Amino acid sequence: MIIKVTDDYYPHPRSCQFFGGGTDYPAYYLRHSGATLATAIDKYVYVTVQQLTEYFDHSLQVHYSKIESIKSLEEMRIPIVRESLRLLGVERGVEIHLVSDLPARTGLGTSSATTVGLLKAVHGHLGQIIDNEAVAREAVHVEQHMVGDRVGSQDQYACACGGLRHLQFLTDGTILAPPVPVRRERLQELEDHLLMFYTGLQRSANEVLNEQVNRTSGGELDDRLAVMREQVNRGIAILTNTGSITAFGALLHEAWEVKRTLSSKITNPWLNELYERGRQAGAVGGKLLGAGGGGFILLFVEPSQQAAVRAELAELREVPFRFESQGTQIIYYMP
Repeated sequence: MIIKVTDDYYPHPRSCQFFGGGTDYPAYYLRHSGATLATAIDKYVYVTVQQLTEYFDHSLQVHYSKIESIKSLEEMRIPIVRESLRLLGVERGVEIHLVSDLPARTGLGTSSATTVGLLKAVHGHLGQIIDNEAVAREAVHVEQHMVGDRVGSQDQYACACGGLRHLQFLTDGTILAPPVPVRRERLQELEDHLLMFYTGLQRSANEVLNEQVNRTSGGELDDRLAVMREQVNRGIAILTNTGSITAFGALLHEAWEVKRTLSSKITNPWLNELYERGRQAGAVGGKLLGAGGGGFILLFVEPSQQAAVRAELAELREVPFRFESQGTQIIYYMP
């Protein structure tokens, strides 16, 4: 149980990416435009922000797996927290708590969810109202330009906006995030076909992405990324018509076969073996979520085959999840 009586309390969902990942990097979409199909899920980063009184020797405090009590913003060890505060002009006088219900560095957009959540929370703490797409834009700026991480631009919008989104990245830098008009029953059907397992491997997205982004910048991956961008339209068409949902799983497999060729860091023999074992046990398709290299594996499995897939991958921890329609939101606020 979490009880808060004097501060601002915000849950911020993580993201699950289906198609188009890789086309959301500026190195690609500023030349060709990009698109992804992604959603928020009911796994969260929780952020609280409260006033730090003048009675302490430190002027800022951040709680995560460690506690930082510091006198200057420059001393802060977490770049996304430091730069988010810098963007909003907050250099002292706040205490921040960051809590996550799943490990970081696992492909579910933890960094982006944290950045989105912190920006939303600090805006609220300052008495400022900001819409979720504006928060997503700020988060992209913080991660890509202020911190300098080689991350894409989809997780920030998926986490901030919630729901299933057709994210579009234009060559002028504009990012659009319209919802996909899918019937509730169809979304439920998709949810009922998805299983997610934790591989136990944590990795730095920057380490996984360096090779991919370098190849993207040089144009080497343009043809493959164009194929992945088109898969977004095919995925949306499957969800918005009345045909078999199984086609979505087959498309996931097709997309994974392309994605794994973007970089030598995306997968490894053990991860490939896990995926193939899942397929042999009945999964139609799937992928490693996020940049790859570990984290979570998503599988599309007919309900009648799910027991067999669970048994085959019994050494992995399954993480049940549902789609989250709300995006980042304020649960408790006391001015």
